[in-house]
Amino acid sequence: MKYVDLEAITLKDIPKIIAEDGRGNLSVVEKELLPYEIKRVYYLYDVPSDSIRGGHAHKELQQFLIAVSGSFSVVLDNGKERKTFLLNRPNKGLLIPSGVWRELENFSAGAVCLSLVSQEYDEDDYIRDYTDFKSIERS
Repeated sequence: MKYVDLEAITLKDIPKIIAEDGRGNLSVVEKELLPYEIKRVYYLYDVPSDSIRGGHAHKELQQFLIAVSGSFSVVLDNGKERKTFLLNRPNKGLLIPSGVWRELENFSAGAVCLSLVSQEYDEDDYIRDYTDFKSIERS
């Protein structure tokens, strides 16, 4: 698995179209925004504020997270360092490459996390034990 520099991971802007007549805003995720074709979409909601979601890494899958409502924190870990991102705007997203441990925490009331991923579900792609994740050699 390749080494991922967490400093290279940043929030990405999602185009925002503002309705001039006051009807609200529209944001669009099109194929040019992501480096992969979306193969699966799911969302987390009604997550208690003291819960932690994620707690795994992927060998191949890439993931784009959006807080479509409310807020939550995403803690990324490359095996050597950790970096925390606050997602709290529906026109910002976080692209998580493969090979990065992720934990989602501090969900606000009513938070909804939308996940756009590069692969269909495959249990063999998951690394669910942090000790195993830390022991994987990275080039």
